[in-house]
Amino acid sequence: MPQNWLNNGPSSGEGGLFRLGLPDGFRSRLTQKFQGEKLSVYYICRIDQIHFKMYAAIDQFGSYHAADLKKLAPTEEELIQAIKWAKTHDPSDGFHMAIKIFLKEFGYEQLAERI
Repeated sequence: MPQNWLNNGPSSGEGGLFRLGLPDGFRSRLTQKFQGEKLSVYYICRIDQIHFKMYAAIDQFGSYHAADLKKLAPTEEELIQAIKWAKTHDPSDGFHMAIKIFLKEFGYEQLAERI
């Protein structure tokens, strides 16, 4: 496999997801897909994908993460849950404003007033 086949960028360093915290219940929702001698592969569930895609779409303002998020067809409550989690990683006023702008651009204007 190429050396860069795994994108560890979101998890590395002081601000990485593993250090800042994964969504509540993350581990209990993992689904094992492969168990080898030296490698185990797990898939994350849909709600965790929504959390990660929401955070990335706001952080990178749209990009392919917004399209991926839209394909997951999140409910308003799932988006609110993901936003609350994302705000634990970046509680700044700038990030809060970026969330509101993203929600309006993404078609969830009514949620921008709820956060």
